[in-house]
Amino acid sequence: MTDRALVAAMTGRFVRARWGFRFRTRARFEAWQRRRIRSFLRRVARVPFYRSAAATADGANGRRVLGDLPVIDKATMLEHFDALNTRGVRLADALGVALEAERSRDFTPLVDGDLTVGLSSGTSGRRAAFLVSPRERRLWAGTVLGRVLDARSLRQLVQPWRPPVRIAFFLRAGGNLYESVASSRIRFAFHDLTEPMAAHVAELQAAARRGAGPDVLVAPASVLDALAREARAGVLGIRPRLVISVAEVLETETAERVEAAWGVAPRQVYQATEGLLAITCPQGALHLNEESVHIEREWLDEARTRFQPIVTDFDRTTQIIARYRLDDVLRVDPEAPARCRCGRVTAVVAAVDGRADAVLRLPAIDGRSVVEVFPDVVRQVMARGSSAYADWRIRQAGLDLHVSLAEPAPDAHAQVAASLTALLARYGCHATVLSAPWQEPDPTAKVRRIVREAAP
Repeated sequence: MTDRALVAAMTGRFVRARWGFRFRTRARFEAWQRRRIRSFLRRVARVPFYRSAAATADGANGRRVLGDLPVIDKATMLEHFDALNTRGVRLADALGVALEAERSRDFTPLVDGDLTVGLSSGTSGRRAAFLVSPRERRLWAGTVLGRVLDARSLRQLVQPWRPPVRIAFFLRAGGNLYESVASSRIRFAFHDLTEPMAAHVAELQAAARRGAGPDVLVAPASVLDALAREARAGVLGIRPRLVISVAEVLETETAERVEAAWGVAPRQVYQATEGLLAITCPQGALHLNEESVHIEREWLDEARTRFQPIVTDFDRTTQIIARYRLDDVLRVDPEAPARCRCGRVTAVVAAVDGRADAVLRLPAIDGRSVVEVFPDVVRQVMARGSSAYADWRIRQAGLDLHVSLAEPAPDAHAQVAASLTALLARYGCHATVLSAPWQEPDPTAKVRRIVREAAP
């Protein structure tokens, strides 16, 4: 595509994301999405991996149906990488480009001429690569900008006599995908999280003194927390009017501290290797990005409040994402209204609880079953005692819970052990709570406060 066509694609998506995609009822939206699924299935029929499956996926009315395609996971994606992308790119070639970019910190190299290669964080084991075309990058940028920019930033964006909107982006890896938002009206500054945080604080403070601090601050939740701490201490004088959390679970306590620092509630962009999955609306609700992805729910509890998503991405035409099961756990509120106050009919999730291996699995007291304890209830317990420590981690290994506390008060470990033991008793299960030494997290890795190790 030409540069003009790419700009047109981004502009069109920006307009639709900002003012379009409005449906009077959920039923009308679902009818529209079914048409998109039929179009998607016609494209899938030409992809090597799905060719035979799509050819036989015929419903009662002679139409292909999504449910007849196989559910895949990360292992399948890695095994059939070249058959699941429309350019025949080999996994070894994609990983070679991405790993060299991480080593050199130069994220401009492409594969097969124009494809950006990204890497998953590798928190579940082997790292995965993903491919994004120039058009897909622009659609992503148009969607994100259309959904998250506040009214003041939007006015600044369209008034050429005013300074460009300044966005500070903190990431563990840069890339062409994220820099797609850059233009003459958007000044994009990438902050490499492999560099010391003190250097970033000094750079932001120098920009603030020049009157050039960021209008928009985008960072993982743990980084926002650290920057907010510097701001509350009077060390960092930036005044972002929009704060966006990416890459990690945004916990309630973190969001409250960020809001206390800058007077603005952080919004979330829930982005995974498999696509742009959810964005917070102006009313503070986290909407699934159902205009671009179809999400099937694999329920994890009888009350149907938590599920693992199975994702199909309509916007991805280079690397096909069809019925891909994520390891994440999403939580819904059964009593939430059918329609959000923002006017959108797309589904709202109460929270992204984290990965499936953040669910503790422990034996019932009677020894006859296994009880699952979900991350949100564990976080609530840890939040109640947070005045006694600066941070925390919990690792389940077998029947033991290893608890690490940062800067704990003298009796903090004993209090946490008692609180966790009481929580497990309410759930009818048990574990041995042990104290573990605190280790500073790797700045290049996602922060995961609760982890269940796989059995050997």
